[in-house]
Amino acid sequence: MPPTLASLVQHSALRLRVRAAADRLDVPVRWAHASELPDPVPYMEGGEFLLVTATNLDAENPEAMRRYVRRLAGAGVVGLGFAVGVNYDEVPRALIDAAEEAGLPLLEVPRRTPFIAIAKAVSSAIAADQYQAVTAGFAAQRELTKAAVSGDGPAELLARLAAHVDGWAALYDTSGAVVAAAPEWAARRAARLTPDVERLRERPAPASVVVGGTDDRVELQTLGTGRRVRGALAVGTGAALGTAERYAVHSAVALLTLTTTRSRSLQGAEQRLGAAVLRMLLAGRPDHARAVAGDLYGELLDAPFRLVIAEVDGPRAPVALGEALEAAAFRTGEALLAVPEGHRLVVLAADGGAVVAACTVYAEAQEARETCETRPAREPAQEDRVVMGLSAPSGLTTVSAAHKQAEQALSVARRRGRALVEHEELVAGSVLPLLADDAVRAFADGMLRALREHDAKGRGDLVASLRAWLSHHGQWDAAAAELGVHRHTLRYRMRRVEEILGRSLDDPDVRMELWLALKATSTPPAQETPPGH
Repeated sequence: MPPTLASLVQHSALRLRVRAAADRLDVPVRWAHASELPDPVPYMEGGEFLLVTATNLDAENPEAMRRYVRRLAGAGVVGLGFAVGVNYDEVPRALIDAAEEAGLPLLEVPRRTPFIAIAKAVSSAIAADQYQAVTAGFAAQRELTKAAVSGDGPAELLARLAAHVDGWAALYDTSGAVVAAAPEWAARRAARLTPDVERLRERPAPASVVVGGTDDRVELQTLGTGRRVRGALAVGTGAALGTAERYAVHSAVALLTLTTTRSRSLQGAEQRLGAAVLRMLLAGRPDHARAVAGDLYGELLDAPFRLVIAEVDGPRAPVALGEALEAAAFRTGEALLAVPEGHRLVVLAADGGAVVAACTVYAEAQEARETCETRPAREPAQEDRVVMGLSAPSGLTTVSAAHKQAEQALSVARRRGRALVEHEELVAGSVLPLLADDAVRAFADGMLRALREHDAKGRGDLVASLRAWLSHHGQWDAAAAELGVHRHTLRYRMRRVEEILGRSLDDPDVRMELWLALKATSTPPAQETPPGH
């Protein structure tokens, strides 16, 4: 600990004697300085133990001493050392009373104790304290480094850090969510600081801020190299950090940055490896893919997983989606295989895991932003969009099928204006929403055009008759009753349909195509399809 006035009084070689404010000797001393100026305050920084012989002071004048002592106390001087046997044989009563009144400790310095001895004692104590702090800091660094490389994730490192600062610590991901906290109770305290973390990310990196509260003092620091923020660290303590504690915090920032920020070359190597594994899986070579995946992706391939194809539009969307998925994987320790393909991102993620959940959350947040009534009119509706298709749960030998499922789901999501569609929706739902494709509508319009032109000239109601006949499975009486015509009239109209189209209604394929054409031209656009269809 730094030297205090009490430790100087206890220093046997100095032989200092307390003459005033004996109850305030536990204050730290930053430096010992001698000055005979009547007003040394302009040259003080605070925390000094001022040594005087009163050469230029009217030390026996009560009013002068009150002004002098008040000035020193107001400037942050922590104590006054008065040398006896130089200009005064004993400490003047006026100075003692003034010091007692102001609460400024006054120490009597005997004639045999030179000021330089006091300065050396303070300097040595400060150096010893700094050495101890540095030593403790290096010890903390070693402990934190061991925790960082232990493979237990950030939780162990945060626990060691919290113990060193006698407080709590928390790690945030790029979105501002709490990844881990120590002790466990600190997670709730840390979560309340998410808005402060989000504001901190808006500052040029590296950035830090101190947040004051009723219970603690919290320092927030960004993690990452360069301008790219990879997360944030919060450290909560009851008071300002000391030298040793600050060494520990700086070490934690460096180590967490290393563990959360991969080098560009390593990231590129992992992406190339992931791309090779994906190509082997799609080529039907699961054994080769599993061998190449090794420990990096092996755990992912050994359990059911989902394949996600994300199509991104906008310069920031690929980065934002990738960071969201990486943060989810990092937070839970999941393996994640993500392969960029131009404006697309192909992802393999554990079924039911945090990464798949993050895709859903990301899609919901995007759709919420796009439907928000406060969207500025000048902001394009499709700016920085992500459209995702999600396969059914898959395994090592069915990746090719999962890829097709994700492609199909992506295509439907694009047509429907959705941010994410799961393949299960296509299997469990109706085929009718799929008819809302422009190409299908064009085909249907062309197939029925001749019939509609016939009806438009007032020569009969062939389209409505065809719809009724098909809906009643070719039952003449039921269809005629619905139309309110005789069944012979309906038979005549169906013969006219065959003549105009040049196709036989006895062909089941023709009946199917005509029915789908009728449904396609009567189905509203995808974005207007009622819920549940």
